[in-house]
Amino acid sequence: MPTKSKAKASTKKRRKPQKKLVIVESPAKAKTIEKYLGRTYKVVPSLGHVRDLPKSSMGIDFDNNYDPHYISIRGKGDVIKGLRSEAKKAKAVYLASDPDREGESIAWHLAHILNLDVTDKNRVTFNEITKDAVKEAFKTPRTIDMNLVNAQQARRILDRLVGYSISPLLWKKVKKGLSAGRVQSIALSLILERENEIKAFQPEEYWTIDADFKKSRHTFGASFYGLSGKKAGLKDNAAVQDVLAKLDKKGDFDITNVVRKERKRSPQPPFTTSSMQQDANRKLNFRTRKTMMAAQQLYEGINLGKEGTQGLITYMRTDSTRISSIAKHEASTFIHEKYGAEYAATKPIKGKLPEGAQDAHEAIRPTSVFRTPASLKERLNKDQFRLYQLIWNRFVASQMTNAIMDTMAVTLEQNGVTFRANGSKMKFEGFLKIYKDGKEKDNLLPDLEIGDQVKLAKTDPAQHFTQPPARYSEANLIKALEENGVGRPSTYAPTLDTIQRRYYVKLVGRRFEPTELGEIVDKIIKDYFPDIVDVGFTADLEGELDSVEEGKQDWVKVIDNFYKPFSTEVAHAEDAIEKIQIRDEPAGFDCDICGAPMVIKMGRYGKFYACSRFPDCRNTKPIVKEIGVVCPVCHKGQVIERKSKKNRIFYGCSRYPDCDFVSWDKPVGRDCPKDGHYLVAKKIRGGVQIVCPNGDYEEAPQK
Repeated sequence: MPTKSKAKASTKKRRKPQKKLVIVESPAKAKTIEKYLGRTYKVVPSLGHVRDLPKSSMGIDFDNNYDPHYISIRGKGDVIKGLRSEAKKAKAVYLASDPDREGESIAWHLAHILNLDVTDKNRVTFNEITKDAVKEAFKTPRTIDMNLVNAQQARRILDRLVGYSISPLLWKKVKKGLSAGRVQSIALSLILERENEIKAFQPEEYWTIDADFKKSRHTFGASFYGLSGKKAGLKDNAAVQDVLAKLDKKGDFDITNVVRKERKRSPQPPFTTSSMQQDANRKLNFRTRKTMMAAQQLYEGINLGKEGTQGLITYMRTDSTRISSIAKHEASTFIHEKYGAEYAATKPIKGKLPEGAQDAHEAIRPTSVFRTPASLKERLNKDQFRLYQLIWNRFVASQMTNAIMDTMAVTLEQNGVTFRANGSKMKFEGFLKIYKDGKEKDNLLPDLEIGDQVKLAKTDPAQHFTQPPARYSEANLIKALEENGVGRPSTYAPTLDTIQRRYYVKLVGRRFEPTELGEIVDKIIKDYFPDIVDVGFTADLEGELDSVEEGKQDWVKVIDNFYKPFSTEVAHAEDAIEKIQIRDEPAGFDCDICGAPMVIKMGRYGKFYACSRFPDCRNTKPIVKEIGVVCPVCHKGQVIERKSKKNRIFYGCSRYPDCDFVSWDKPVGRDCPKDGHYLVAKKIRGGVQIVCPNGDYEEAPQK
């Protein structure tokens, strides 16, 4: 037998088996995938991009086919060093960044810093992070797709050319800290065009007449339609009085027409990135950034206890509504078992792809329809649960049958005056079994036939005025950008974030309102760089980038065709734009430090008070808005409207920091009749509701 010392010596010489290295973007994704692949793999994160264009210069060689000069991103030195060390020890290296243009670009940059051969089959992609999908993907690694890389590279260079050409002009001619970009300029332009429509809008008066009618014990509503069977409008009160004068309130109305129909309502297709962002904004009140953050977490994996960590949804950056046959079959099985065969669609809804959609991945869907929201509620935080429930409901509904309504349209006449009533009743719920959105409600009419007569119970004339178009919400702006072919799924969240951070727009009541600074920047870009804010031009450019991705066009040519005329515009603007002075407004009071007049200045986060002797005196004060309510805590200060670092409105005491009262909801100056706590106005869908924060009291909602 060998001695102990010899046994130790032989142990020291034994080498650890080499592992295969897999590089992904995030630590959460790395942990999930490593559990699936087992002990022969090591999965590490790159923490996003490792190389980019330099911040201090344009970083593009104009004399050498726009060759980009990439450098390691500042702060990523230790990450890159660690990746190189792991790659040297590894048996093989696989690049498993996200399955889109940006993910392909990250893989390409990783290959360069690790000296990997870009023609090797070391690229692995999967649309969902589940054990089966990941293991299957590693059976068929491929080479890095240079068409995808070049499309992303062209977008990055185009954005750099625009940003680093126009932004210095804005710094020089307007104020420091401003920026311009292709997609953000279009978004700002759309917001300002809508604002101009609102300012130019001239309201027009019109009237309606609603009425209640009775047949036996049944009362139902109808609305004025017209005269002598022809549709007619009511422009003023005089027209209303003419109609009312024709009516015999004691006489009967004749039922002259009854139309019964069956109306079908089809489910919507599963979510794309854009439709998910829009629905989350409308239904969950999620900001776009919040939606994408929760979706990223659901995609990368959640610890489900005995099941381990599982990716719960497919990749969340997609413009496709396509669903795999496996997912369709699983959904059909679930619907048959849960709701019955009559609810399972034989041909599920197929969504129409938006202009320029790539259809590279599936729609956003749950990785397993059998993981119902209810079964996961204890494993998800509030935001994750609400978004998962939205995604799950939308997907399952898309694989269900139509809802069927019985409808009834009734025409009522008397003395040449025509009223119409519409009724409906749910005949078969179909997909509405799980995806109700408040639109479909039974509105029953009594059993009426042609020749029947009914009594007029009362009339209710009402004056109205036409309304201007509403300002854009986040959901509506994303929809407008998508409909115009501007931007792609990954660009919407950062675009909306940028125009708010630059203070070009502000959110007021969940709607975008342009600032004075936004108007100035938009006018400069429209006057001197019209193509940048031309929706058609930008959409065509997106189409050319798509052609690069498909290998149909050379990326250098796309950039050259854009830059040659653009560089001429930049040179002209440099000479033509005059310095714009944003004048300080008098504040109406003096500095409490030096006695000089205070002025209102424009800052990064909006307007504020500052001493006119700046920089000799640096006294500043926030501009506060009193809401006319005494602080419910100290009963001395006034409640004022404030803004958080994320530009969200909240309410606090004017005596802060002596009084630390804060509330996200607006105090109303009354106490709860149950426990004496102060009441607040809480925003709800369609209005506000006065509630007690303790949850013991609430009043009827107000519009």
